[in-house]
Amino acid sequence: MTKRTRSKSLVLAILALTNTHSGAPAMANDLTQSEPVTLINVFEVPKDRIDATIGSWEKARNFLRQQPGYISTSLHQALDPGARFQLINMAKWESPEAFHAAISKMRQSSLGKEMNGTVFHAALFQVVRSDGGLEK
Repeated sequence: MTKRTRSKSLVLAILALTNTHSGAPAMANDLTQSEPVTLINVFEVPKDRIDATIGSWEKARNFLRQQPGYISTSLHQALDPGARFQLINMAKWESPEAFHAAISKMRQSSLGKEMNGTVFHAALFQVVRSDGGLEK
C-alpha cells in the first residue's frame, strides 16, 4: 500500500464517521431519543498492523473517555485471522451530540494518524429490539 493510499484510507475513515451534509454520522433520522447511542466501528487492518492499531485505539479511548457524554467502549478482535474485519470497536455515548463533540475535539488532536493502512467503517446505532441481555 502506498503512502498516498494510506493517507486516503485515513481520510475515508474520518469521513466514515460523518455525513457530508450535516457533520453527523449516518443514522436514523430521529435524533431525539433519550436512550444512549452505540458506535459500531469495524476495522480492516493489515495483519502486520494489528498490535499498532490496538495501541492507537487505546490512546484514542483514553482521550475519548475524558469527554462529556462518554459511557463505555470495548474493542473486539476476530478469532479467525482471515476475517475481513480484524477489530470491532463498540462504544456507548449518552447522545449523538456528545459523540460528535468528542470526535470533533479528537480530530483537532494528532490521534488517529498512527493507524496507517487501517480502513474504518463506522456509524451510530440505536437499539430497536432487545431481549435485555446485552443492555446491562
